[in-house]
Amino acid sequence: MTKIRQTPSLQDLKTPKQNEIPDDVIPLFNQDKETISPNKTKIVYDIIMLLLLVLDLLLIMTDKILMSGFATKFAQWFGFGDMLTTYQVHEHTTISAIGGVFTVFWIAELILRWMRAIIKKTYFRWFFFPFVHWYEALGCFPALRALRLLRAGVIIKRLHSMNIKVIPEKWLNSAQFYYHVILEELSDRVILTAIDNFREQLSQSKTHQALVQSTIDKNRPELEKVILDILRSELLPKLQGAFLADTGKKLSLDIGIAVEKALTDTPELRKYLKLIPIAGSLIENQITHVGKHIGENVTLAVNEHLFSSQTLDALVVHIAKGIAELDTTRPELEKLVGDVINDGLTAFEKQIKIQQWKHKEQLPLP
Repeated sequence: MTKIRQTPSLQDLKTPKQNEIPDDVIPLFNQDKETISPNKTKIVYDIIMLLLLVLDLLLIMTDKILMSGFATKFAQWFGFGDMLTTYQVHEHTTISAIGGVFTVFWIAELILRWMRAIIKKTYFRWFFFPFVHWYEALGCFPALRALRLLRAGVIIKRLHSMNIKVIPEKWLNSAQFYYHVILEELSDRVILTAIDNFREQLSQSKTHQALVQSTIDKNRPELEKVILDILRSELLPKLQGAFLADTGKKLSLDIGIAVEKALTDTPELRKYLKLIPIAGSLIENQITHVGKHIGENVTLAVNEHLFSSQTLDALVVHIAKGIAELDTTRPELEKLVGDVINDGLTAFEKQIKIQQWKHKEQLPLP
């Protein structure tokens, strides 16, 4: 019993590898194909097909030009209108017949290659061939004969992959250069127009406010996380270093001196200590000295607690959360965001206006 092949599901399909792609189709994956092993028969066949394609395309182009109204006016201006009329009346029919012969030949050649692909099971289904070679199938129609140029391009690319230079390397480099020039100029115009439209939208207060509000609202968690990371990495070490080093010691000494002075300037304490004979002044000195040390020690203990890693981390968490929950309707914030966006657009616009193709380092000149 003959086993029928089932069409695979989409999940079973995968991107074909380079060696699985037929070498007679337009590359669709933007990758260079692996080096094709030379085949003399195939090379000769490709060269013959390329020559026939060039001849066919030249006949089509020449006939179209000579049959155009521009050619008629041009011939009248330069005095060879009779020759052009002779061609249009007599020779055009012959050229059209030759074009018909070429069309029949391409149809027959396409069918033969289709049969060969079916026999060799090149594709998963027998009817896949015309879809893969769509430019050839459509090029068989007289109105779409210009698509035959695509097949010529495929053959040229395949010959170049076998180190057969059909087109000089200098021509290819020049074509690539001007292709990049045109592509860059077109893309620059599109981007600059988009920037102008975006800047015009920002000039409207409602649009600007909605943009700022929606942008900040969508990114509040990320904004809080970024602020928290910055505070932890930048602020915490500086606070801890300042208050637990020189600043902390200075503060404890200042508070100790303040406590000592407060005890010394307390008249009630001095009054009661004077009632104690002989030891009153000694006790007063000891109390002020002890008060000074108590002030210093208490201050150091408070500093160590307030500026410990846990306390400061909890503090910066609250700070980051408060900043992330800022009011987006404040005019100052709207103006700041608008200025930042406008400066960014201006800088981007200046970069776009630089014609990169003029720099040899970025795009080699031919």
